[in-house]
Amino acid sequence: MTSGGVKWGLIGASTIAREWMIGAIRATGGDVVSVMSTDAERGRAYAAENGIAQSVTDLADLVSDPDVDAVYISTTNELHRDQTLAAVKAGKHVLCEKPLALTLEDARLMVQAAKGAGVVMGTNHHLRNAASHRAMREAIAAGRIGKPLSARVFHAVYLPPHLQGWRLDKPQAGGGVILDITVHDADTLRFVLNDDPVEAIALGQSGGMSKAGLEDAVMGALRFKSGVIAQFHDGFTTKYAETGFEVHGTDGSLIGRNVMTQQPIGHVFLRNRDGETELPLHHHNLYETALAAFHAAIEGRGKPSATGEDGVWSLATGLAVVKSAATGGAAKIEPGL
Repeated sequence: MTSGGVKWGLIGASTIAREWMIGAIRATGGDVVSVMSTDAERGRAYAAENGIAQSVTDLADLVSDPDVDAVYISTTNELHRDQTLAAVKAGKHVLCEKPLALTLEDARLMVQAAKGAGVVMGTNHHLRNAASHRAMREAIAAGRIGKPLSARVFHAVYLPPHLQGWRLDKPQAGGGVILDITVHDADTLRFVLNDDPVEAIALGQSGGMSKAGLEDAVMGALRFKSGVIAQFHDGFTTKYAETGFEVHGTDGSLIGRNVMTQQPIGHVFLRNRDGETELPLHHHNLYETALAAFHAAIEGRGKPSATGEDGVWSLATGLAVVKSAATGGAAKIEPGL
C-alpha cells in the first residue's frame, strides 16, 4: 500500500477532525471515506459539509468496511478503549486522540491489542510535531544549553464557547483540564527533553467554568529520571496569557514563545554567554507532519510521531497529576510498560 492508498474512517464527527485532521489526511495523500456519528442527522450533515462519501451510525459498520484502512478516533475519552479494540480486531490502523483511555490498564490493553494484530497505533499528540519543539530537542541533544536542569510550561488558555461542553461537566468522560491539556505538556516535555517523568505534585483549581468538581486550571511540577524538574500551568480560564515552553541548562536557556498551540507559529530563542539568538524554524502544519509519519509507518517506514506507548506515558503523567491535586501529596508516575 502506498500513502496515497490510505483510506480513513472517522470515529466521531468532531471539531478537531473538521478543523485539522481531514485536511491533514488529504494533504498527505490519504482520503477520508467514511464518518461514524451516533446521531444520523449530524453524521449526514458532517459528511456532506466535508466531502465524505459515507456516514454511518454503528461502529461495526465502519470498522468492517473493506474500504477503510485506518481510523481516527476523536470521540469523548471514555469511548476510546472499546472503539480502538473494535478497530484493531478488524485489522484497522488506529490514530487515537489523547488521553488514550481513562485508566492505564485500558490504555496498555489498547497498545497490546494493536501490537498483537500487527497494526499501527498512534496517539494524536500534535505539539511534538511543531518546528519549535523539534528545534529545542535538537539544540538540547547538541549540548547547546549544557546539562538540562529545569523547564517551565505555560499552557493556560481560554476554552472557546463551542468547546465548552463535556470537558467542563462530565467527569465520567474524562473531562477537566488535566486530561485535556496537561497530558500534552507531559508528552512535549518527554519529547523535548528525551527523558521520562517519575513524580508529580500539583494543585487544582475550579475557577468558575467547570462543574461537577472538575479542575479548570492546574499548577504543578514534574520530576524526571535525569533529575530535571519542570513546572506547568494549564487552564481553560485564561483569556489573555501567551503560551510558552522553556528549558534551562548549565550553559544556556531555550525560550519558546507562543509554541503551545495547534498553529504552526512561535519563536525560540537561545540565551547563553554570547547573548540571545533566535533559532531558525521551518514551520509546517503540525497535523500534516503527524499524518505523513503515520502513513509512512503503515508502509513499514518508521513509526508514528507519537506512538501508543507515548500515549500511555502521557496518561500516566496526567493521572498522577490528578491524584496529586486530589490528595495534596506527590504521586509517582508509573506507566507499567
